[in-house]
Amino acid sequence: MKELTKTSIIGVIGAGTMGSGIAQVAATAGHTTVLLDTNSTVLQKAEAGMKATFSKLVEKGKYTAKRSAEIISKIKFSSSLMDFATCDLIIEAIVEDLTVKQNVFAEIESIVTPDCIIASNTSSLSITSIAAACSHPSRIIGIHFFNPAPLMPLVEVIPAITTGELLSDKVKTLLTSWGKSVVLAKDTPGFIVNRLARSYYGESIRIHEEGWEGIPAGQKGFATIDWALKEVGGFKMGPFELMDLIGNDINYKVTETVWTQFFYDARYKPSLTQKRLFEAKRFGKKSGAGYYDYSATAIKPEPLMDRALAEKIFMRVISMLINESVDALYLNVASRDDLDTAVCNGVNYPKGLLKWCDEIGADKILNSLVALHETYLEERYRPSVLLRKMAAGKTKFYS
Repeated sequence: MKELTKTSIIGVIGAGTMGSGIAQVAATAGHTTVLLDTNSTVLQKAEAGMKATFSKLVEKGKYTAKRSAEIISKIKFSSSLMDFATCDLIIEAIVEDLTVKQNVFAEIESIVTPDCIIASNTSSLSITSIAAACSHPSRIIGIHFFNPAPLMPLVEVIPAITTGELLSDKVKTLLTSWGKSVVLAKDTPGFIVNRLARSYYGESIRIHEEGWEGIPAGQKGFATIDWALKEVGGFKMGPFELMDLIGNDINYKVTETVWTQFFYDARYKPSLTQKRLFEAKRFGKKSGAGYYDYSATAIKPEPLMDRALAEKIFMRVISMLINESVDALYLNVASRDDLDTAVCNGVNYPKGLLKWCDEIGADKILNSLVALHETYLEERYRPSVLLRKMAAGKTKFYS
């Protein structure tokens, strides 16, 4: 594979929100970029949206009109795969369906040069499974941006077990030159962020479903949990607010994918609450209703502002989050620094979970999980082997 430089031509397939954002990032970094979608309506919408975005950026003084025009001129909006023939790196950002992705990758391979790198922006599917459909799997890699790509700093780079040895470093160098915060993750379900964040959503839903410790039912309960985690934990958004922003269709499907790919491990099990919202098409803000009601006449629910209750909620959720991060480190999913960087830059957590473990104490997190396990007798609450070792040795992740 040749080096990726400022003159490398970037291709992006899929002109939806994510694909358009990635194309914008690449063009802003100075690359000639091909944004491709076979749906002409989607492509036209992407072009109009891109122009509108830069018009607003000019109005706000972020760019001059000249600079804005230069960036847009670097993007070719195309509906023909043949326009990928001269690309050096192609990033796929289409529907999260393994068969569809495999078919698209095989088709791209028949067009591009032998040294073109082909990447998937999948958030949870196996990169190795995608690469298995290709004639040259050594050039396949995962490059997972976070939405909106122009604003979110984090990018996860995920080599498949068949990816060429030096390819990860080449891709990391390029993405770093784009101003991104790049972390390296093993090809396991959910990679880093979508694996670790399952507990933030899942345990919060579980608390609400149980009416745990007197949590109110309905939207008041959602608001109480959201308030607790923001008030005590310092999270910028509570789990129910965040799920409604991401989209419950997306969040549920990612949860389901991670759960099935982990052979139905209880830690990642979706909830019926999630499934029913998905079935009812209550996707969150974009549909006008999710966990909360976003209609014009909706009354914002008031949380139960009980500090003692909030601290209990926080301890239960943070124990699950930290345990997941500790276990990811134990299983070599990513390095200590990359695990902490990922949650800070990918989902805006106030601090890294391993650093948080040091502050609270591994022994307290372990005791919290043991108590939950004794109460529920579920594998969901099993402590990581590494957490047990850290607690027994009274050691920390950071000196």
